[in-house]
Amino acid sequence: MTDYPKPPFPKQQQSLPGSFRKMDPVPDHGEESWRGAGRLQGKVALITGGDSGIGRAVAIAYAREGADVALSWLDETEDAASTAELVREAGRECLSIAGDIADPEHCRRIVAQVVERFGRLDILVNNAAHQRLFDSIEEITDEEWRHTFAVNIDAMFHLTKAAVPHMPKGSAIINTASINADKPNPGLLAYATTKGAIQNFTAGLAQMLAEQGIRVNAVAPGPVWTPLIPASMPPEDVANFGKSYPMKRPAQPVELASAYVMLAEPMSSYVSGATIAVTGGAPMI
Repeated sequence: MTDYPKPPFPKQQQSLPGSFRKMDPVPDHGEESWRGAGRLQGKVALITGGDSGIGRAVAIAYAREGADVALSWLDETEDAASTAELVREAGRECLSIAGDIADPEHCRRIVAQVVERFGRLDILVNNAAHQRLFDSIEEITDEEWRHTFAVNIDAMFHLTKAAVPHMPKGSAIINTASINADKPNPGLLAYATTKGAIQNFTAGLAQMLAEQGIRVNAVAPGPVWTPLIPASMPPEDVANFGKSYPMKRPAQPVELASAYVMLAEPMSSYVSGATIAVTGGAPMI
């Protein structure tokens, strides 16, 4: 087991959505450690939020497992270029698409570009998310509430609806939920509410798509050391991020990748409607 750093971390802050390059310590996405075994050979995957954090770790793992990868990202050009380079270094094709998935039309354009480039879509990873901390409900503006839903759950619907007609039997949809789906942090009220919706969306969609041979699952991370943390939390909270969890630290993004590979690979053909908790020992309920 890798001896990953534990808090306290240096106090730090970024503007949303943040860059992994500016974090201290820099997160581990599996750049040096992930070794592929052909578990996704010949597949085509679309990953939202694929430039950094969990999305970057999943992109690296998928490429090294043999999948071509399409990355959707907002505006973190350097992070996205670095992730795309690693996908190509693994010998796979990479399509990189910038833009805001809060826009339904952009969601549809993403899927259209993937299908035009690769001819199909085997794996959809709905991973991108937005969060901000608030001490009281009065501080949450109507615009902030709607934007959180637009990015975290509305985009998931639009992307999935556009993708399903192009997904052959045996395909997989993987949604990023959170421990907040079952144990909501009151300071993340809007974010936690969307994560509960994602878990419900996953369970219902798995039943809806079962006869089409498309599996739908979710991964529920605990604290993960990603740019979203210094970009959405006060420096004091960042310094102690993950300290209260049983392992006394946050996960590194690479520690989530194995769950996404397992849920995507053909050998998991009877796993659907599940939520896989990756929480460092903290119970979901």
